[in-house]
Amino acid sequence: MKKHLTGVVKSDKMTKSATVVVTRFKVHPKYLKRTKVTKSYTVHNEIGAKQGDEVIIEETKPISKNKNWQITKIL
Repeated sequence: MKKHLTGVVKSDKMTKSATVVVTRFKVHPKYLKRTKVTKSYTVHNEIGAKQGDEVIIEETKPISKNKNWQITKIL
């Protein structure tokens, strides 16, 4: 089963690649406080998503040293 994440394109300056920032909320186990956690992914960008687009990314086999994700849909 492939993982799917939703994020925003931070940079699209690379050829056929983009940087996507995924934001999620993590709940502290004891105090139940919600904190925002962000992580950047280098993704394969065949669709041509631009900076600021909200996208769905999907896990794939390694495309290069740092690319294990690809953009599947622009929201």
